[in-house]
Amino acid sequence: MKLKSLILGSVAAAGLSTAGFAADLGVLTSLDVCDELGLSGLTISSDTNCLQISGKVTYEFNWGNYDGKQAIASTQFGVRNIDVPSALAPASDNDWASKVETWLKFVGTASSDFGPASTTIVLRQRDYTKVENAIVGVDGDAHGLRFQEAWVSVGDSTVLAAGKKGSIFNDGDDEPFNFTGLFISSAVDAGVSKGAPKTGGHVIQLWSNVGEGLIAKIGLEALDLTGSTAGTLVGVLDYSGSGITAHISGAVGGLLDGVQTTDDNYAIHAGFTGTFDQFKLRAALGAGGAYAPGGNSSYWNALVTGEAKFDMFKVALSGEASGGVAAGGAALDTDYGFGASVGATVADGIEINLGGRYFNDGTPGVADGYQIAAQLIASLTETVKLTGEIGVYGLTPAPAAPAFSSDFYGKAELAWTPGGGFSSSVGATVQQNGAYKVTFKAAKAFQ
Repeated sequence: MKLKSLILGSVAAAGLSTAGFAADLGVLTSLDVCDELGLSGLTISSDTNCLQISGKVTYEFNWGNYDGKQAIASTQFGVRNIDVPSALAPASDNDWASKVETWLKFVGTASSDFGPASTTIVLRQRDYTKVENAIVGVDGDAHGLRFQEAWVSVGDSTVLAAGKKGSIFNDGDDEPFNFTGLFISSAVDAGVSKGAPKTGGHVIQLWSNVGEGLIAKIGLEALDLTGSTAGTLVGVLDYSGSGITAHISGAVGGLLDGVQTTDDNYAIHAGFTGTFDQFKLRAALGAGGAYAPGGNSSYWNALVTGEAKFDMFKVALSGEASGGVAAGGAALDTDYGFGASVGATVADGIEINLGGRYFNDGTPGVADGYQIAAQLIASLTETVKLTGEIGVYGLTPAPAAPAFSSDFYGKAELAWTPGGGFSSSVGATVQQNGAYKVTFKAAKAFQ
């Protein structure tokens, strides 16, 4: 009995002693530097710096017979095509592509008298194999491991940044709301054109929070280029507040050589998005030009789109136009297009979209392009989603046979997002003209 009492007493004493030691340690321990700086995610801290680490790996594989192209809309900024199959029998018609893209980002931050001081380093590699008709091709999108970004910054409400970095030029607030998009918009990466001045690369940038949601930015960019394209002055005003986001960006390129050449150019991009209860409105304008000895060139590209939600229904309308002046002074034909879609949530986790888009080529005698589509999105489970679409691309007025006039298609995708930043999907597209493509995707991000 005495032995049992002795053991229990020793345990109790040890517990009290440990609790007291822990209390003393809590008094002596200061906050982690990452906590002091308000930084979270995957972090490593020293006495003065917080290192944030994030990254992502994406994989995509395509296989089928799809390497040919048929023009649907020849816009001012590029041609929009549909796939066309090869017919090279007895040789192989098969095409495939395998792409792995990897990036790893490190941000080291410490406090300074002027605000947070940080170093940002981004490593990226894009491993890309592309095969057409069983013959290996070369794609300029591939590159080995490189420093995609390497820059330093200091400041809080006012920030100075310099190094290898992306541009401050804001080209957002310009995507159409209808689910098929628009043809001119898709030729300039879903929006309006941001012009030809070179941006990003080696930069010196300064931005400041003016107040009331307004941020002013200015920078010298493309300082690593050589020749007549080097050096671009960029200025931006951004606004965000009360359901509105808006901006105006300007850029003047080809400044460093001090000589007037055809690479001396300018661009303006402005965008506005406003949300008013169940209504959403967006307008965007891109404009610019370049020096040419026989007469300067210029362009303009405008877009207006709106969306309204009514209980289970969603309606979207979009319109776009572009034009300008070619080098030498000749006026470019004015192209325009429009699109619309109607969406409805017909049951829990099931959505239907109906829509289309049309492109009017301003060139006399050239057929106009169109797309009509119906889409079904079904959430089979919390982590599995099925998307199906059927539709048709075509030209109007339809050219005489045997020239291309229209092509029906169907496609489906099964997507899986089990959590943890992982996503994967498998899909297939089949066209009336015989083209087909099977696609597998997988990705995982961490931060």
